[in-house]
Amino acid sequence: MTPDLTIVVPTYNERDRLAELVDAVLSAAAGASVALELVIVDDNSPDGTGILADELAKTRPMQVVRRAGKLGLGTAVVAGFAVARAPIVGVMDADFSHPPSLVPTLLAVMRSTGADVVVGSRYIPGGSTPDWPWSRRLLSRIGCLLARPVAPIRDAASGFFIIRADLARQVQIQAGGFKICLELLVRGAPSHVVEVPFRFDDRELGESKMSLREAAGYLIQLRDLYWLRLKQPGHRIRRYQQMRVQDLQNPSI
Repeated sequence: MTPDLTIVVPTYNERDRLAELVDAVLSAAAGASVALELVIVDDNSPDGTGILADELAKTRPMQVVRRAGKLGLGTAVVAGFAVARAPIVGVMDADFSHPPSLVPTLLAVMRSTGADVVVGSRYIPGGSTPDWPWSRRLLSRIGCLLARPVAPIRDAASGFFIIRADLARQVQIQAGGFKICLELLVRGAPSHVVEVPFRFDDRELGESKMSLREAAGYLIQLRDLYWLRLKQPGHRIRRYQQMRVQDLQNPSI
């Protein structure tokens, strides 16, 4: 049976909580009667994440893509999309910073609104980053503000979203960093985008993958996307809307 939704989870040294995450996401989907497929894309983690993922895949609806080295989050997402079987694909982190319980809600919002992309947002009413120091919040906000001229959403740096598979696969991704959502929004130019609020809980185990190198890559990515927007001014999102927390409690979504 073709799944309703495929969620891609890029991993690098995420062995400690991978099984817990897989079961939490699958349980949330099953509770909402969503046929979910998981695709774990592992970049040759030295802690054995890929080996564990292969074991989990023997008894769960999931695929594993094992790559030879640490090739970047953006390319990992593309590799996951390439093998996904569902007509809708998405991305989430492996460290529980993105709530598994919200995965079926994103799909319900897409179905009820007819959106092409649904983005989990920290920066619309109802979203939050409660564990962040002010300096990290400031930098993140600045990064999202810089992206507003090319993508009219509040959380362009979100790594938690779903998108129509046909739209995702027609985009030639240029950036290998972690801002894959922004890349898809600008290069894919979906007609209708919805943002859904969520609370971002900072990773409890391991180390953050944010670095100066990633930040520099984001600035280069923005430069390229600004240039693309100048060359193709009509290639843009036509409809944008935000969901409220009370909207998500409506069983009709």
